[in-house]
Amino acid sequence: MMKVAVILSGCGVYDGAEIHESVLTMLALVRAGAEPEFLAPDIPQLHVVNHLTGEVASGESRNVLVESARIARGKIKDIAQANVGDYAAVFFPGGFGAAKNLSDFAIKGADCQIQADVLRFAKAVAAAGKPACYICIAPAMIPHVYGSGTAVTIGTDEATAAAITAMGGQHISCPVKEFVIDKDRKLVSTPAYMLAENIADAATGIEAAVKATLALI
Repeated sequence: MMKVAVILSGCGVYDGAEIHESVLTMLALVRAGAEPEFLAPDIPQLHVVNHLTGEVASGESRNVLVESARIARGKIKDIAQANVGDYAAVFFPGGFGAAKNLSDFAIKGADCQIQADVLRFAKAVAAAGKPACYICIAPAMIPHVYGSGTAVTIGTDEATAAAITAMGGQHISCPVKEFVIDKDRKLVSTPAYMLAENIADAATGIEAAVKATLALI
């Protein structure tokens, strides 16, 4: 069974990894015969959001690795200690954690930076020519990993697409149940909850993107 990496960014759509997307990615991988291994950076979250009210919880702090372990059922590694050579492909579920913890895209837009351990790992994946799949808002990190001209989608959101273009990416509008592939870079992206109206919409696109990514191995 081939091992693949799934990079998490916390636990919860507003301040971490989107739980539906993370679980759907894992389910699609296992059904396709892959063995997912979870990774996350051992860093503080940007902030903690009360998911009942949508408001930032003042005075509360959480750790990205610890929170990600909730989704991984405790089986997770610090991405700083991970070796790209151990994995056949890598997957980045979305959620605001990708834009707040794995990067600061939610704050700085086109001027964003990617967290150092995450960037090292993602660039090593690209340099090794291994397939990668970025889901939902996570594709906003792609231009900083793969460089100018990379084909990428976050769906149809004009402001996010404009920021990706400003970073040098080639944004392609895409329906929720489909994906965009940059074959030269073995790179797949899909909109998921950037467009999904329900979990079934997200599941269809994610499963298609997972299959397309595994086919590039």
